[in-house]
Amino acid sequence: MKAEEILDRFLSVASWVDRASTVDKIIMGDPQKNIRKILVSLYPDLRAVKYAIDNSFDMLITHEPTFWNHSAELENLDKMEDNSPKKRAGLMKKKLIDDSGLVILRNHDVWDRMPGIGIPWAWAEFLGFEGEPAVIGAAGYQHRYDIRPTTLDDLAANIAKKTALIGEPGVQVIGDGGRKVSSIGIGTGCCCVLESFVDMGCDAAIVSDDGCIYWKDIKWAMDIDFPIIRVNHATSEEPGMITLTEYINKNFDGVEAVHLPHRSSIRIISYS
Repeated sequence: MKAEEILDRFLSVASWVDRASTVDKIIMGDPQKNIRKILVSLYPDLRAVKYAIDNSFDMLITHEPTFWNHSAELENLDKMEDNSPKKRAGLMKKKLIDDSGLVILRNHDVWDRMPGIGIPWAWAEFLGFEGEPAVIGAAGYQHRYDIRPTTLDDLAANIAKKTALIGEPGVQVIGDGGRKVSSIGIGTGCCCVLESFVDMGCDAAIVSDDGCIYWKDIKWAMDIDFPIIRVNHATSEEPGMITLTEYINKNFDGVEAVHLPHRSSIRIISYS
């Protein structure tokens, strides 16, 4: 299967994606290249790129950007100030990819809203929320699940038990730990708008660090007494990369996909 055929297969099942403006495209590499081995990775950082090259993968399918801009990645790289540290790093990375012949395909807008198995659904299932969301808001990016009432701290402890399996044994909790909650909003990555959770009738939310800024979002939540549990961006989206890998292996004949876990790269060092 050619690289551009793989891209088209994903876009063809995503009526919610505007092909003229989506970031889902072949970022680098030959669209006509025949693809047999695909590495699926949340981040196309140097570790993932080198792993794909060293292990003879034809394509790297990634959820996040290769060159640290959400859209127009190569165009924005070109516009960076000459000889700036960021541009030097980008050009070195670009040359490595060019020289290897690796194809990088971004699958962001499709998988963020892929019904049943996309990013928020995979995250909810991983956390143990059962059934369909009670409410889907924010254009499909944020969900609400209604559960048996539990305290905020007990909910956080159960979440930490889950996230420990993928590299994040502790979660941040903001709010009264003894407060009972039952309508839980979940967001992933940058899709964690707290106002949307309130509008959806949530009485608490599970968010990511990239989606909720402390001085702005969390302080607002504290002022209105809205409880929050916060995890790392990678933790919230890793389950969706597993479902993406499974989807490729099930639906793309003649292609083998392998998942490269990223997990949270933050280490917590405590002083006692």
